[in-house]
Amino acid sequence: MIELAFQEKFSKWRVDDARVPAACGLSGLISQDGRAVGGEVIVESMRILRERGNGLGGGYAGYGIYPEHKDYYAMHIMFEDFQGKKVCEELMEANLEIEMGEEIPYRLVEGICDVPLLWRYYALPRPERLEGDGLQADDFMVKLVMDINTTVPGTFVFSSGKNMGVFKAVGSADTVGEFYELENYTGYTWIGHDRFPTNTPGWWGGAHPFNILDWSVVHNGEISSYGINKRYLEMFGYECTLLTDTEVVAYLLDLLIRKHGLPLDIACLVLASPFWKDIDSLGDQTEEDLEKSLRIVYGSALLNGPFAFIVGYSRGMVGLNDRVKLRPLVAATKDECLYVSSEESAIRQICRNPDRVWAPPAGHPVIGKLKGDV
Repeated sequence: MIELAFQEKFSKWRVDDARVPAACGLSGLISQDGRAVGGEVIVESMRILRERGNGLGGGYAGYGIYPEHKDYYAMHIMFEDFQGKKVCEELMEANLEIEMGEEIPYRLVEGICDVPLLWRYYALPRPERLEGDGLQADDFMVKLVMDINTTVPGTFVFSSGKNMGVFKAVGSADTVGEFYELENYTGYTWIGHDRFPTNTPGWWGGAHPFNILDWSVVHNGEISSYGINKRYLEMFGYECTLLTDTEVVAYLLDLLIRKHGLPLDIACLVLASPFWKDIDSLGDQTEEDLEKSLRIVYGSALLNGPFAFIVGYSRGMVGLNDRVKLRPLVAATKDECLYVSSEESAIRQICRNPDRVWAPPAGHPVIGKLKGDV
């Protein structure tokens, strides 16, 4: 019932007649020394991947872009109309102390139309609400995001982390970057996506990245385990209502790492777990016991189907393939920078002479982290 309601709720922002083979372009970079990189760099990388998309979705996530508001949750919200904005702001005022609210800057560009109201708010949960609900701030914010997305008409929170933001729309990725004026932002991590929808609609909220708190995900492929992943997440209070399978990846990362305390590499092992036959042939009893335990405990969190995704979070960036590597993923390093993309060409467009280039093996994450003192 929730999914049917959302199909009607966001009907103005959708393209229903697009069922085409998967392609999707991904690119990401992190300056592990914390050096600021202009948003135009990731846009230029995504420009090379334009043929991987079809104009039905593009987007970016940048980290370190709001240093003047770094202690506040930066909520990026789409509104279909002013009535939804009014209802949403009343709900936010009851739950949050809002330091500032403003329209997200953009310029009109050819290829992007039907623009919703785009606003951002820097806010913190009201202490009395945290005490009354008995929740930590991050848990409170997750619940509030789910409440807004499921109850406020024509409204969608598409970014909710600290000192980071998601920017996405229906359009090609390079055009979306121009639309949001990303050249005016700097950050230490950027990820980008050009979408080629397969069996889900092209609409503003369904463009990538998908985000919850600091976790942002861009994805190429198809999560065929979406149904069981979705039902598993609902047991922990997450609502998957955005009509795109990638949404489960962001929520699973938040659940596994923030809520359950798994290390990042172990969480990746859950999402892209080896086949049973490969676990049985490891030859290391300790490793075999670990991987069997993860399969048993977190079987409903395993991602099936062809996928390659790049994840951004507050302290790093991750690239990960499915356990057969059915989608392309290439990585490179240059000095303190790590690059991950669907194609080497997109990396060399912004890093002419990398120190090392390689293709990460199936199911093995490539991880870049900020240095400890950054």
